Amino acid sequence: MKSSLCRFCSTPLQHQFADIGMSPLANSYVKPDQLNKMEQFFPLQAYVCHNCYLVQLEEYETPQNIFGDYSYFSSYSDYFLEHAKKYSYMMIDRFGYNEHSFIVELASNDGYLLKNFVEKNIPVLGVEPAANVAEVAEKAGIPSIVRFFGRELAHELSAEGKFADLIIGNNVLAHVPDLNDFVAGMKILLKPDGVVTMEFPHVMKLIDYNLFDTIYHEHFSYFSFMTVEKVFAHHGLQMFDVDEIAPHGGSLRIYAKHQEDAKKTVSEKVHELRSREERLGYRELKIYSEFNEKVKLTKRNILDFLIKTKNEGKSIVGYGAPAKGNTLLNFCGIRSDFLDYTVDRSPHKQGCFLPGIHIPIYHPDKIAETKPDYIFILAWNLKDEIMEQLGYVRDWGGKFVTPLPEITVYE
Repeated sequence: MKSSLCRFCSTPLQHQFADIGMSPLANSYVKPDQLNKMEQFFPLQAYVCHNCYLVQLEEYETPQNIFGDYSYFSSYSDYFLEHAKKYSYMMIDRFGYNEHSFIVELASNDGYLLKNFVEKNIPVLGVEPAANVAEVAEKAGIPSIVRFFGRELAHELSAEGKFADLIIGNNVLAHVPDLNDFVAGMKILLKPDGVVTMEFPHVMKLIDYNLFDTIYHEHFSYFSFMTVEKVFAHHGLQMFDVDEIAPHGGSLRIYAKHQEDAKKTVSEKVHELRSREERLGYRELKIYSEFNEKVKLTKRNILDFLIKTKNEGKSIVGYGAPAKGNTLLNFCGIRSDFLDYTVDRSPHKQGCFLPGIHIPIYHPDKIAETKPDYIFILAWNLKDEIMEQLGYVRDWGGKFVTPLPEITVYE
């Protein structure tokens, strides 16, 4: 375990944000022949830096072990496919990218986003540390490098004359243990008039909506706008725009440029969000220190619902096998005594078991076979998509349940 210093400013971490107990790696799905083998559990404790207010986990496991063989493939969510398409077309319209541009995506996964630029004949490069995922992107015609991004790779690409007009990072910034190396690399790779966009869960929404399940070991950092602005400014990159977007219960899309780039004006949205966060207390410890009690109360309420429902003789199954679900289930001690099974559209997860609690994962067709009374939606950020797909469960009186921000039953 590394020393407890802030990964941005090296201030000693003294203030706890949330204690989620001991948990396995959230994406370490268990194969049938591994069920009787020992699993590793690590402390899942988040802290807040009293200097820069970055919420963060200590690094208990190396990125290579977390991301080397990855089980998450973005293309199995219709919602994220559509989100990526809308983003890509918006960026092309706004900044005029064409066949003479060069676009780099960091943590490009299976190419679900970059394919939208390729379809417009815009040159792209994906940087993806998980070889098994990058292989899928390559087969789909997305040039990919299997590497972790930072200063070293940025220097290599720039030495080849490969400077980016646009650097994309959707849901990667939180996954980076060496935050300074990562942001410094973007400064090196970006063209003088280039743009960086990053999407990541907004810590303000995490606190407001009690989304403690988004805390897991591969998420090393949780950002307010003020904090991420400070991190980027430290490396010579300036925020010039920001969008508040829906994914993951509430995320930010930040737009950054070189500080030397005077052509891009700073949006009023930047000033407004910074001021709002400050007004609401995100530059003070109090709002962070109160979060842990909300987490404990939510756990009790979830268990109250499950115990009551099972005592009534009702059946409950899960939908989704997301990393966030594994945090929630392990923290609450929810096993197959509460959830008979869960289902997931990804064939890479079907036939496996959830880490720690060992709930089996099936194809979604299993729901029509067993006709459960309740569908416990673990991928609550996709609840609208899921409830539409499973509308047929209402034929036998089935109901949907989301656990966060509080237990909610949908008829």
